[in-house]
Amino acid sequence: MDLNENKIQFSDHAGLYHFKMEQMLDTPIDEAWSFFSNPSNLKELTPGDIEFNVLSNPSSTMYEGQIIVYKIKLLPLINLNWVTEIKNVSELRSFVDEQRYGPYKLWHHRHSFEATSNGTKMIDEVYFKIPLWGVNKLLYRFFIKKKLNEIFTYRRVRIDSIFNELNIQNT
Repeated sequence: MDLNENKIQFSDHAGLYHFKMEQMLDTPIDEAWSFFSNPSNLKELTPGDIEFNVLSNPSSTMYEGQIIVYKIKLLPLINLNWVTEIKNVSELRSFVDEQRYGPYKLWHHRHSFEATSNGTKMIDEVYFKIPLWGVNKLLYRFFIKKKLNEIFTYRRVRIDSIFNELNIQNT
């Protein structure tokens, strides 16, 4: 898959930041849903330098209202807990995770899935606000945008690898 086909799009609307990434998966929607709706798989999609760990014991099937607690490394020597709640689960179509406690003032992440003749179209769409009014624009410009781009680029490559491996094993 050509990674240039799946660029991450960023925008800013008066301090409400937004990014969107679309990716085609060479797999049926039920397999894609099964993988992405299992919170334990998120660690596999996160770069190692973030030292991502799930602290809670989430079920293997996500549900509305589910609270998941993670520990992440924000910067060298700065680890923090991140608490999200799963919202608006629509089986085989979409789910939303929202931050309840963590590094952002607001974090709303919608994961959407659409069956296509070529497999599954997956869309990640995130709206977020940055705390620390007065320096938030500088944080976004010089750190956060770059870091999110790195994380979701890594994620895109891992997802492509995982689903290509699944398809090679199934043939």
